[in-house]
Formats: sequence, structure tokens, C-alpha cells
Amino acid sequence: MTTFSRASSLGANLAGVLLLAACNQQPASENANSAAADSTQTATTTMTAPAATSFGKTTDGTEVQLYTLTNAHGLQAKITNYGGTLTSLMVPDKNGQLGDIVLGFDSVSGYQSPAYVKSGPYFGALIGRYGNRIAGGKFTLDGKEYKLATNNGANHLHGGVKGFDKVVWQAKPGTSADGQNLTLTYTSKDGEEGYPGNLQVQVVYTLTNDDALRIDYTATTDKATPVNLTNHSYFNLNHGTAKDILGHQVTLNADRYTVVDAGLIPTGELRLVQNTPFDFTTPHTIGERIGQVEGGYDHNWVLKSSGSGMHQAAMVYEPTSGRTLTISTDQPGVQFYTGNFLDGTLTGKGGTRYVKNGGFCLETQHFPDSPNQPKFPTTILKPGETLRSSTVHQFGVKRD
Repeated sequence: MTTFSRASSLGANLAGVLLLAACNQQPASENANSAAADSTQTATTTMTAPAATSFGKTTDGTEVQLYTLTNAHGLQAKITNYGGTLTSLMVPDKNGQLGDIVLGFDSVSGYQSPAYVKSGPYFGALIGRYGNRIAGGKFTLDGKEYKLATNNGANHLHGGVKGFDKVVWQAKPGTSADGQNLTLTYTSKDGEEGYPGNLQVQVVYTLTNDDALRIDYTATTDKATPVNLTNHSYFNLNHGTAKDILGHQVTLNADRYTVVDAGLIPTGELRLVQNTPFDFTTPHTIGERIGQVEGGYDHNWVLKSSGSGMHQAAMVYEPTSGRTLTISTDQPGVQFYTGNFLDGTLTGKGGTRYVKNGGFCLETQHFPDSPNQPKFPTTILKPGETLRSSTVHQFGVKRD
């Protein structure tokens, strides 16, 4: 079976940005309690599969589970098979204190409440069959027009009314040489939300012993179909102390972005970021220029890459906690979203109210509306091909 590569040919060499990411950083585990070498050796010989506990019942009465992945240094990721959702991610700060850096809820009921369904933030969820927007909820493929569910005004967003974020995945906890993992599988049937083809999807979360959360996506189909898979986690690297993320420093490995219209649909223009508030080629705090962008940041950046392999997408640093997040991917774009639609109506873990700009997303992806934009990298998966894609979230600390 042929491997279907989704890497972009756009862009240039990453060396400068990679050097920036490496400067003054240390692995998150360096501040964790216990000796790293001893714990790594122990984990290698005694590693067990992630533990599972009940996460409650869905509105249709289905029992769902919460799986806890832990690495050799005490980092912890909790994932439920409802929507493949990352509900909690505990990583240390510069003083070695663990803290939860993603937005979410303590049970599945939080993800199905009327307020959550109405606001639709997609906290931590797997997104598909197509992440981001498709204009008018339709596209033409091989001469046939397909009409999709419209759930964002006149447009189709994140897979439709019942996307991958709202289904119960089959889950298999396990281990590998890299660390504990969770394999999730789902079959999206022909015609689901209007898409052609039976799509077989597998997503593997791995919490590695070098302090990264890796997400590997695989998909096959029996009919040609658009596919754009991603994860929609909201991060706050100082969550629990800071209510918003405006003080986070962001660097994006991109010198262009996709210009959008009032409905956030790309116009087709890939505009240079130079001398605009979209220029994150050097570090800027999120709040520094967000007021110059109508509605806040919710745009796709065109990543620079030197080929079809992994390349850096973003680096984020939060000065108070010292935490850093470096994201690498093989995808051509990243959607940088700053929680503009959060309004304080949702209360999450620990009684935290999620206010405007309470979290940021960095969704690695193909470009929005690619099925209707022939100049964008293709998102069409065909029978006999296998989509394979990976994104790595590397955690660390940076001392003043």
C-alpha cells in the first residue's frame, strides 16, 4: 500500500528557528523529582500499559473511559476515548512543580453540557474528517459535488455536526520503547456528515520518556475523500495562576499566512507576514499586537520546511512558570487560535472559568478550505493510499 505524504514543499530551511528553540532550554524532566537515569532504567524494564478509569456516561448511556499515561519523569497525560480528547496534561515548571497546562473538564458530562455544545470550543479533541472550514459546506471531487453538514454559519467546520470529537473511539492502551501509549481507532462510514467513502482512522498518543506528547495519525479509504486530521488542545502554560495567555511568547516558523474573508474562509492569497501583526518569526507576546487583528488570532500560518519530513512549527515560552512548548510536525500549516470565543460561561477543572483568551491552540494541519482551493496542498486521500502524519509536542523549561 502506498504511503500518502502530506508534507508541504513550501518554505525554506529551519536551522535558524531550530537554534532559537534550543537556546537556553532544558528538558522538563530536569526539574522533576527522582533521578532521571534511574527512573528511565526502571521504566524500561517495568513499564506497564496506561491505567483506565471511568469517565462517566455519554448522553446516550455509553460508558467511556479515561486513560492515564505517565512517563519516567512523572509527566502525565489523560485521554478519554470520547472524542479522543486530551483532558489533562501535567508538566513541571522551572521549580519542578507539576501543573495542568490544558483546558478541559473532569468528566464526560462537561463535554456534552448544553453550554459546551452551544459554544463548541472542541477542548482537546481529535478533529476530523476535515479540520477547519470548508466554504459553503460543499466541494467537487471527480466531477461530483458533495454537500456537507453546515455548522458554522454557511460553512462546514471541524467535521460537521457530529465530527470525530463527538464519537466514542475504540481504545487500546499499550507501551513502546518510547513510553506509554494509547491507540484509538474509528471507522467513519460512507456518507457520514456528507463525506464520501468509508474512512478507517487510527490515532496513537505516546507520552515519551524524553518529555514529549507525540500524536501519530493514519487513515485509509475506499473512495476518494478530503481528510485533514488534527488535535484541538487549548494550552495555558501557566494555567491555575494566569487566567489568560496574553503574556505567552510565541515564535512561528512561518513567513506567510492564508488571508481570510469575514467568514474566516481563505481568499487564496498567501501573504507575507513581514511588517504585520502576523509576524512571529521572532518571539512576541500574544497580547502585544492582538488588538490590531480584528477578532484576535484565528489564522493558518504557512510553515517553512526543507522537505517532506518533520519540521518545527512553533515555540511558546511562558516567563512566570518557565515552561516551554515546541511543536514539530510534517504538516504544511498551523492554525494559531487565541481563544477569542471563550466568554467565561464554561467552568472547567478546578472550578476555573474559561474567559476570553484563556487558552491558545496550535493546530497542525493542511490549509482551510483546501478541497476548494486547487493551489493549496492537496487533502484528497484515494483508495490504495495511506495517510500518515505526526505531530510532536516537546515540553521543557527555560530559566531566566
